[in-house]
Amino acid sequence: MKIYRYKAEILKHDSMDAAYVTFPYSVEEEFSTKGQVKVKAIFDNTVEYRGSLANMGIGYHCLGITKKIRELIGKQPGDEISVEIQADNEPRIVDIPSDLEIQLQSHELTEVFSRLSYTKRKEYVEAVTSAKKPETRNNRITKVINDLK
Repeated sequence: MKIYRYKAEILKHDSMDAAYVTFPYSVEEEFSTKGQVKVKAIFDNTVEYRGSLANMGIGYHCLGITKKIRELIGKQPGDEISVEIQADNEPRIVDIPSDLEIQLQSHELTEVFSRLSYTKRKEYVEAVTSAKKPETRNNRITKVINDLK
């Protein structure tokens, strides 16, 4: 599988606290599509990320860099980073903790949850599993259920 390695400037989205890097190749030529491409990325040779190259209507494809990734690599918009990207053809599975699964089922939201993007499902599960106290975990599960309703 082809690996793309390059240096890129972290760019800031104009209207929100979001950052991204551009993909300096033609997605259509490299991946035979004009749409999104699921990829595995490594930023600054240290932080791995699964995301998508997306054409945001700005003439090129880009890959988002979450706030968490920016914190881990210690860089912000305007900084240069090394990027390594390859196509990601592996299934994107999120293991749902049993207490969250029970609540999804009891509120008939399992299918709604399964239709969310991989990233959104992962964010919800990480919020639940990162809770240190049982009451915090329960509050976060309640928030997931309320968000999905």
